[in-house]
Amino acid sequence: MPYKEKPVEKSYYRIGEVADMFGVNTSLIRFWEKEFDIIQPRKNKKGYRFFTQKDIENFHLIYHYVKERGMTLQGARQKLKDNKDDTVNNFSVVASLQQIRAMLLEIRDNLE
Repeated sequence: MPYKEKPVEKSYYRIGEVADMFGVNTSLIRFWEKEFDIIQPRKNKKGYRFFTQKDIENFHLIYHYVKERGMTLQGARQKLKDNKDDTVNNFSVVASLQQIRAMLLEIRDNLE
């Protein structure tokens, strides 16, 4: 199996970097920050937002419910409030399976 370097993870991400990760506008990131209390970025004296890895994981959950599954904001908020642990577990399982699939496809392509 080929060696893969682990991507470098930063401690804090700027709002533009977060928006690029999800392919959305920065205004949507600010809107979700106001709508969902699980998103709590740090702000410096100038008011710039700095998101942690935990905030990014929460954005993944919100993005999954709102953009991929088509839920309303109220529905996504309620789902996260009611059973966040199940949601996180399900999301992590799906992410792991997607990584395994990508790895298997890469191995298949290398064999051809």
